[in-house]
Amino acid sequence: MNELDSRVGLFHTEFSALKDMVKELLEENKRLHMENQQLRQVLKRENPPEQASSSLATSEHAEYEDDTTLPHSDHDMSSAVGEGHDNLTRLYHEGFHICNVYYGHLRTEGDCLFCLSFLNK
Repeated sequence: MNELDSRVGLFHTEFSALKDMVKELLEENKRLHMENQQLRQVLKRENPPEQASSSLATSEHAEYEDDTTLPHSDHDMSSAVGEGHDNLTRLYHEGFHICNVYYGHLRTEGDCLFCLSFLNK
């Protein structure tokens, strides 16, 4: 009976670990699916369907150049901070946590008080 009890305990532990792995994989799958949809929408907006494949490398090069420029004035710096807040707000409304406790995880149970308090700062 003791051996059976220890095996059941081990099985329960393994089952819990598998449940956690499945949950993480589902969250990642959902996040990647949403990101993929958004990238497709951006690609459709920026490139007509017949030019999409030919100008993909050009748009990637342009995005790299845009990312390498840094704001130089105080006004540019404040707009960069505003953009960061806007990005976090967008992520939250897309269903992801932005708080330091669960950052990047999918929100499955409605609003998060940690995230909301962070947005209100």
